[in-house]
Amino acid sequence: MSDQAVVETATPSLWASLPLPSSAAEWIARAEQVAEILAEDALARDRANQAPHAEVQLLKDSGLVTLLGPAAFGGGGQEWVTALAVVRTVSRADASIGQLLGYHYLWAWAVRLVGTEPQIAAVEELYTTNTLFFGGAVNPRDGDLTISEEGEELVYNGRKSFSTGGRISDLTVLEGVLDGTETHIFVIVPTDQPGIQFAGDWDNLGQRLSESGSVVIDGVRADWASAAGFENKVYLPLTYNSLNVPLVQQIFSNIYLGIAQGAVAAAAEYTRTTTRAWPYGGDNKQEATEEFYILSGYGELQSKLWADEALIDQVDRELSAVLHAEREALTEKARGDVAVRIAAAKLRIAEDGLEAATKVFELTGARASSNKVGLDIYWRNLRTHSLHDPLPYKKREVGEYVLLGALPAPSWYT
Repeated sequence: MSDQAVVETATPSLWASLPLPSSAAEWIARAEQVAEILAEDALARDRANQAPHAEVQLLKDSGLVTLLGPAAFGGGGQEWVTALAVVRTVSRADASIGQLLGYHYLWAWAVRLVGTEPQIAAVEELYTTNTLFFGGAVNPRDGDLTISEEGEELVYNGRKSFSTGGRISDLTVLEGVLDGTETHIFVIVPTDQPGIQFAGDWDNLGQRLSESGSVVIDGVRADWASAAGFENKVYLPLTYNSLNVPLVQQIFSNIYLGIAQGAVAAAAEYTRTTTRAWPYGGDNKQEATEEFYILSGYGELQSKLWADEALIDQVDRELSAVLHAEREALTEKARGDVAVRIAAAKLRIAEDGLEAATKVFELTGARASSNKVGLDIYWRNLRTHSLHDPLPYKKREVGEYVLLGALPAPSWYT
């Protein structure tokens, strides 16, 4: 069986005769079906490190891609609290695909974050009716793309060292600065065009199928009319526009929780079926599941993850409520209050998740370090993505909020 055989044989017939889920519980159940398929060969696909075209097709066939799309255009019409739960569910089985799906949801919502009402309607109809998948070339650590103005067209040029979604996306979000100004402009363009050149150079420790390699943008054109949030070439800002960063940070929290939950579940199954009791401790047990230190270890890890899950669930609900409220109603304080809660959730699950992904080796035994077991995939994935931005700055944001009442200032990372 080839590395991608399980995913590739998961044909649309699984769901072709079924209507889209109609409730949050049904959508999460659909995500669990997808996760079961992905889990079958997640390790083999990770090692093969091929562009996950079949995996993204699976997301499309299952309907998950249009979960947030308006029902009027054939989408699920769901809220963000459900989308975040779906990202977490998929990430338990394959965190790379969970990341791709989370970023897709982010960029699909980007037009609501910064667009005008006509732009929102046009983009949501386009991606929902055609089941299109989003990627984005908006890494803020690199220099901005440059934008030149040619009549009624904007022309983008530059390079980004990270571009999640890459070769498997149908639409790409670009961001740059207009020449001679400090004006940032977002546009959504078709991915399949000569001016977008992906290097295919993502070869990292973890999240290996997230298609996060570099991209060169060479003369990509977009109409001024598609510049998100602009009317007559003038941008009218709202506090709501700055929710993109808190939103992506909370997507991260759900990816990390999914990884940690997956690690503990996989380790527990190995302990139940394979780990042997230690015969030299003076308190010999027949089964590993009777060992005090193993029971204690799993108890500690699961207690922390339950606490993290409770916090993340609550913050998911808080953020979802903000995202689905009237855009004009969002205040700087409300934005800051939810952003600091997101910072707290992220730093907590990043640290506890890394502990879980490491501690599981102590609870499973030496033979569990075999490459064929593959427990390393959880630590590799979480360690890689949790380096996205330094946790000490999240701790500082929470500390300043508690001690000084200071709200996190909107930036590319807060």
